[in-house]
Amino acid sequence: MNEKAENLSRSLIRNFNAATLKHDVREPLYDALSARLATDTAAQKLGASIDIVAPGKISCPYHFHYAQEEMFIILEGSGTLRVAGEMLPLVSGDIIFIPPGPEYPHQIVNTSDQPLKYLSISTKEQPEVCEYPDSGKFLAMAAAGGERVFDVIQRAENDLDYWDGEP
Repeated sequence: MNEKAENLSRSLIRNFNAATLKHDVREPLYDALSARLATDTAAQKLGASIDIVAPGKISCPYHFHYAQEEMFIILEGSGTLRVAGEMLPLVSGDIIFIPPGPEYPHQIVNTSDQPLKYLSISTKEQPEVCEYPDSGKFLAMAAAGGERVFDVIQRAENDLDYWDGEP
């Protein structure tokens, strides 16, 4: 490949089979390998990751986004989509569409005895607020120039008065 082609390839192409996976474990419920695929690419409005959830484990806490939309493509294995208070079966080949908003809190659970592998795709709207109904937390975050510049996780009961600390 010439230099231009190499630069284009580095900026535009990722192979999820070759991605370096990060192991996130928080016993007893959470155990997943994942890699953020869009990092350091030309992507501006889309994010992607590959996720492999261990048998009987969960990838992340039950949550919903106010701004970002998500799509999950089940590549290998089976499991359950916990969404809006329901448990829906998932199998290889399923594509899940999660719009933003409190109507669709969601979580992927590996209810099988084999690894569950899926591709996550999301929009990258900023600023973003996520809520976690099980724990009563929320995450507020903002990015500028591709870098996260604000990131706060709190509980609603820690709410302050608008004028708190103001002269």
